[in-house]
Order: sequence, then C-alpha cells, then structure tokens
Amino acid sequence: MHPILKSYIPVANVISQTFGKSCEVSIHDLTQPESSVVYVANGTVTGRKEGQSFDHLIRQVLLSKKFKEDCTANYVFEAENGKKVKSSSALIRNAKGEVVGMLCINYDLTLSYLIKEEVIGFLPEFTQDELPAENDVPNHDVMTIIDELIDNIIRNRDVGSLKRKDNIELIRFMDEKGVFLVKGAIDKVAESLGLSKVTIYSYLDEARGKK
Repeated sequence: MHPILKSYIPVANVISQTFGKSCEVSIHDLTQPESSVVYVANGTVTGRKEGQSFDHLIRQVLLSKKFKEDCTANYVFEAENGKKVKSSSALIRNAKGEVVGMLCINYDLTLSYLIKEEVIGFLPEFTQDELPAENDVPNHDVMTIIDELIDNIIRNRDVGSLKRKDNIELIRFMDEKGVFLVKGAIDKVAESLGLSKVTIYSYLDEARGKK
C-alpha cells in the first residue's frame, strides 16, 4: 500500500460506521492498478475484497460530466450481486500532484428504493446524459491521469520480452477497465509497449473476440 493511503484508513472506517451497514468504503492504490483495492470497510455492499482491481474509475468517474475537483459524486451502478449502488469517488494525490489513489463510498440503495416515496429527495437523478460518449474528448487533467494509469499498468514489465499472448492479456485488461474509451489512449499504449497502432488495434480485436 502506498504510504499516503494508510492515513485514509480511519477516514474509510468512520464513514462506514457513520452510515451503517448499507455503506461500504474502499481505498484504491492506483500505483498498482491490477490489484488496486488495498482496504475495504464493510465489503458486504458490493463484495469488494483487497487485491481486486478498480471497475468504475474511467467510465463513471474520470469521463463523467460531473467530474470536478478530483471527484465524482452520486453515480449509480449495479453490483455483481444485483444491488443498485450509489457511489462517490475522490482521487488522492501525492505532494507532487500525482494521482496515487482513490477513496470510494458505495451506498446500497435497496432499502431506499423500497421506501422511495419517503426518501425521494435523497435518491440521485440518473440520465443517459451522464454516461460518457466514446468520442468525448477528456480534459487535460483527465488525460494526464490516464497516461499515469497506463504507465503504472505497464511499469513493472519488461516490454521487450513480452510475448504476443502477454500483450493481448494486457490489452484485454485495459479494455475491460475502459482505458480505450479515452481518445489518444491507443497511441500512448502503443508507444509504451514499443508496438505500432495497427498491432494494438489487432490485439484489441483479438481480446474482444473478433476475427
């Protein structure tokens, strides 16, 4: 775990304890993207566990029209267990301004939807407009974060010795996480792996199961 993130553990605990069993708080170490979850308070909401990777960072946080001042609040997703979850995520930076982590608050909306009329003011509005379009151009700060994320994914690998299947698995991981939703990501990944854009597109097609 990145040293800065340890100080956020009490924050995660107090938020979870304040809002009760429907509230889960997780801390992500984005310097190790493939196993970014380093702490979970009350993982019963989504089933989050340490050692897992991020899911919503790019699609619903960085590319959200609500993303401002390093955070996106009150986006809704359906967890693997079928629960509707309201989530808010904030980035964590080091002294140099580099993104090293993320704090995520997940609130189970099951009970809230059951008593919708009483808590209608609490529930978030969610429209199609809030979903990122594939061709939307992110702002400079988001592009910098994505570049750093790609660097962190590739950093500990000897790219010169990677075999075809290794590169395809890397491309598949980044595709699943939404990296290629960001304009310019193909160029960045190609440069980092020392491959051509044509090769990256070919690997991407294969990772997606296309012939």
